[in-house]
Amino acid sequence: MSIVELFILAVGLSMDAFAVSICKGLSLGKIKPKHMCIAGAWFGGFQALMPLIGYYLGSLFADMVTRYSHWVAFALLLAIGGKESLGEEENVSNDMGFKSMLLLAIATSIDALAVGVSLAFLKVAILPAVLFIGCITFVCSAAGVKIGSIFGDKYQSKAELCGGIILILIGIKILLDGLGIL
Repeated sequence: MSIVELFILAVGLSMDAFAVSICKGLSLGKIKPKHMCIAGAWFGGFQALMPLIGYYLGSLFADMVTRYSHWVAFALLLAIGGKESLGEEENVSNDMGFKSMLLLAIATSIDALAVGVSLAFLKVAILPAVLFIGCITFVCSAAGVKIGSIFGDKYQSKAELCGGIILILIGIKILLDGLGIL
């Protein structure tokens, strides 16, 4: 996986966290830099942790399905991307406490678990990949809080749609690569 593909994947994965962060910024009204850092740390941390877990789970059975890995990656990314682009609006309170942020971080990173399984099939160097995904998500989430405090939730659904489309396109590219078309 090239750095460009990884960047596109990271941005696609971060769109849920970005959308929720926009809502957090909206609900908080006047924000402080600590709000941006809290959202970035929670969402970025979980977007890094979940693909790592998925990668190691996928590695357990990757050798058995190597011949079909491009189909598995395509199916997972298609399902995740479809869910993202057709997802329901999330209601987000102004609570930045442990329980609230933990639940949001898990909810916005479940798709990253499945992506981690796909990365295992593709034999991607996982540590640099998850660090990159986590950093991109940190930046997007911190920016989302700021943007939400300025612009409101006007762009939330567009961000989720964009993220879903990106994941679907990555899945199609992986399938076409695996079939030898690209």
